[in-house]
Amino acid sequence: MSSKKPPLDLTDLSIDTLAVRAGQNSSEFREHSEAIHVTSSFTFDSAEQAARVFADDEAGFVYSRFSNPTISSFEEKLAALEAGETCVATSSGMSAILGFILANYSSGQHIVSSRFVFGATKVLFDDLLVKFGISVSYVDGINIEEWLAALQDNTGMVFFETPSNPTMTLIDIQEVSRSIKAVNKSISVVVDNCFCSPIIQQPILLGADVVVHSATKFIDGQGRCIGGAVVGPEELVGKPMQKLMRTAGLSTSPFNAWVFSKGLETLGVRVRQASENALTIASAFEASGQFLSVNYPWLDSHPQQALAKRQQKSGGAVVSFEVKGGQSAAYELINATQLCSITANLGDTRTTITHPFTTTHARWSEELKAEVGISPSLIRLAVGLEDPQDILRDLGLG
Repeated sequence: MSSKKPPLDLTDLSIDTLAVRAGQNSSEFREHSEAIHVTSSFTFDSAEQAARVFADDEAGFVYSRFSNPTISSFEEKLAALEAGETCVATSSGMSAILGFILANYSSGQHIVSSRFVFGATKVLFDDLLVKFGISVSYVDGINIEEWLAALQDNTGMVFFETPSNPTMTLIDIQEVSRSIKAVNKSISVVVDNCFCSPIIQQPILLGADVVVHSATKFIDGQGRCIGGAVVGPEELVGKPMQKLMRTAGLSTSPFNAWVFSKGLETLGVRVRQASENALTIASAFEASGQFLSVNYPWLDSHPQQALAKRQQKSGGAVVSFEVKGGQSAAYELINATQLCSITANLGDTRTTITHPFTTTHARWSEELKAEVGISPSLIRLAVGLEDPQDILRDLGLG
């Protein structure tokens, strides 16, 4: 007589094994690949059981707006990869940031953010949070003294991405986390880990409280679905965000969650190869002498290379560079490509190229773009899985 195998013990498994094996919750049909539970609601054996599940007195799924087995599978897998206690999947990367803030903060509270953030993130902070009475101050993020000087009695969160989009500026996760907690342990340190993914960088292990992701990028990996996720402790992510999701409807779809789960299975292979390709391309850019600057954390010329090698496992898949001749020259180079896809997405198997000054950061003032180093001559290249020599030839360097 056969006996049921015990649940898989995830202790001491490598990140690549976790990416494949964590979060596997097969149904009674014992499918080897996770099923997609495309259903709006779930049934119960009795009215009494329905009441218990709705009241959280009994485990179970209620409504796919806030509870679904396919979404839970993705959440469990990503939480394991990021070394976090729990994860909540959302409808996009931006809703992950907004959802975390709405779930934990209210009018009269204050956030400190790095200046070096994604264009839409700053618009969210400046144009939307002000309507909720939440104020935001900005620092360069590199100088720890600026972080400490910006803290107020009502500060509830500090936020940054590292490396930054698109200038590849780094912030010391360990030092910022340690310094902030030394002043006030209740302030949450939140890191956007989109550019690295947990394969390259695990902010929670470096002292951060919470990690946010645009699952649209490397987690999906093939430019198919929009989604996001928040990973962190139960008291900051699990309970408050589940309450928000139940009411506000920021959830991802079961289909998208299934795509993200499958994307995680190959995340390590894709990210490592794309990073290797990016280093080859960045090195060739620099050696050519054709560009005003090349921004890539693994280059000897990057001013924060030592930090990058301390907190990242590789340089990542994104390279930015400045051409000679300003915006017209940048447009000319972009338009001459055939292999590179002209799109603002990144983390794809296919290399993408964009002009941040007029796309991802177009809504920023010219003064602000200049302040953080986003010039009209800057191009962002998100390297994919093509042969890097083909990409170099496509960019006129072959």
